Formats: sequence, structure tokens, C-alpha cells
Amino acid sequence: MNSFLRPSAMMAMMRRRSQGGMRAVTASQGMKYDATTANFSTTTPPPKFEKVGVIGLGLMGHGICQTIATAANNKIIAYEQNPTNLQLGKERIESSLNQLITKNKMTSETASLILGKITFTTDMDALYEQELIIEAIIENLQLKQELYSELGRKCNSNTIFASNTSSLPIVDISVSSQRPNQFVGIHFFNPVQKMKLVEVIRTEYTDPVVFDAVFDWVRQIGKVPVSCGDTPGFIVNRLLVPSLLQAMLMVDRDDATIADIDLSMQLGAGHPMGPLHLADYIGLDTCLYIVQGWVEKYPDEPAFVIPESLVAKVAAGDLGRKTGRGFYVWDGDKRGDPAH
Repeated sequence: MNSFLRPSAMMAMMRRRSQGGMRAVTASQGMKYDATTANFSTTTPPPKFEKVGVIGLGLMGHGICQTIATAANNKIIAYEQNPTNLQLGKERIESSLNQLITKNKMTSETASLILGKITFTTDMDALYEQELIIEAIIENLQLKQELYSELGRKCNSNTIFASNTSSLPIVDISVSSQRPNQFVGIHFFNPVQKMKLVEVIRTEYTDPVVFDAVFDWVRQIGKVPVSCGDTPGFIVNRLLVPSLLQAMLMVDRDDATIADIDLSMQLGAGHPMGPLHLADYIGLDTCLYIVQGWVEKYPDEPAFVIPESLVAKVAAGDLGRKTGRGFYVWDGDKRGDPAH
């Protein structure tokens, strides 16, 4: 792989190494990482990730599980703390596989083999010997930090951690594990089973061997990996979310109608749907949560602004597609006319 695709050399230059004694890294939440206690080193053979754990079987997690089981001979531990959520996640995977069977895109025998690779459990102890653990729980920094603090204490010393967060700083999550050198972001897109892109995110403390191993593994499971530093929103959301906000600001200023803004981006820029349609589809509460976090952490970044129309709609409970009303009126997944 050329240097453009495998950024090990660049990462090695970026990583700050101690010149003797202790090196401490402090994240925004005040946690510290002592590099002298690091378990993984560049002399460790690159892992093959034959044993993978997935934490959280919601919208993203169940798709990650299914994708891995479909593409590789991995043994997967699928963990949910709540038995009800565990069963729902399993049913989501089964439903997705059944749809493929119905469309003659998969045999029932293949579907059974895929499910057979996944062990569903509420026992966190089952994760501790896995080579790679992918976390896909809700976007709450404190909850993620508490989770990785426990995993860091109990998992095998060479276990690599990967968060599927779409908006939180990877470094702020990674230091809680006390092994940020063995930590990456691995951002899948929804629906995971269909979307090819995966952003693989490095921090300045990520070991190049770890990063390259995860990057290569993403390709092995049939996805297209791209490399990104730990910038807000990574690549896609860093470009996408501000464009949605600008569309909302146009609504605030009454520059153009909702329908004309979306139509213009569809016909003029070739987008499959307009920015306000997309914001409704994502969820206006999700959009607000993301930008509020960015504004708080990066107050001097002019691209991060909070439109009045977004705040008003979330306050009114008009969250887009999932509530039936946002910038548009919705009937299930069918978009109607602009809301007034």
C-alpha cells in the first residue's frame, strides 16, 4: 500500500514520544495517560482480528455485527447490557438476513452460518479476550469513558479498542482506557450493511501498527476505509453538518423557501436529497446535539453555528422524520410538503 493509503510514517512523526521518564496525556475531561504503562508496541505482530467484540446492538451496532459476520470468518461477541435490547438487536439481524433470503440474494443456509458466528450475550466478561472491540453505544461522552475505563482494566493487554462515535473527540474517549495507543475511531455509516465508506480515525497517540491493522481489516470486511485525524466530525460530518446549518440559516433569514433550497441542491449540485430533507432524515435533535457540542468545544470556529429554526423545532418536539414533522411533514419514511 502506498503512503497515501497507509499513513504510518506520517503518524509516527506526529506522535509525541517521551525522552525518558513519564509522559502524561491529559484530555479535556482531566483524565491522564501514562505512556510508560503502554501494553502494545511496534514489535507486537499485527493482529488478525479473528475474535471481535461489538458493544451495542442498536441502529449501528447490529449492522456492524452482520457486516463482519457476513464478510469474514470472525468469531463475534455481541454485547448488550439490557436483555431486551440484546434480543431486539438479534431480531434486527435476523430480519435483515431474511430480507436477503426473500430477494434471493442469500440462501437460508448462508444466513444460518452468519448467525452462527455471532454469540449474543449480556455478560461483559465474554469480551475480555477479544482482539478488537468496537463500541457503538449512544453518543454520551461520560458513558463511553466509563465503559472504556472498565474495558481497559479487564481486557487482554493487546486488545484494540475502536469507537463508532460520529461526533465526539476520539482522544477524550481513548484516554479513559489507559491505552490510547491501542485506540482508533472506526466510523461506519447507516445503513452499515449497504454503505461502503468507513472513516478510520487516528489520534496523535495511536500506534501506527494498530492503525494500519484496523485500516487493513476494514478493507478485508468489504468496506472502503479512509484515513482521518481526530478533527470534529471527521471527514464526512465536518463537511456535511455545516452545510445543513447554512441551509437552516437561509431559512432563518428568509433567503429562500425550504422547497427551493432543497431543489437547488438536488438539481444544481447533483445531491440525491436536499440539506433540509437530509436534516429531517437524520433527526433535528441529533443535528442540534452535534453542533452544540462543537460550539462548546470550539467557540472560535465560524463554521459551527446554531440556527434559530433548528433550536425552535427541537424545542417544539418537531424532530423530523421520526416525529412526523420537522422542516417537512412526514408519513413514516415518506416525505410530504414543507411544514409551516
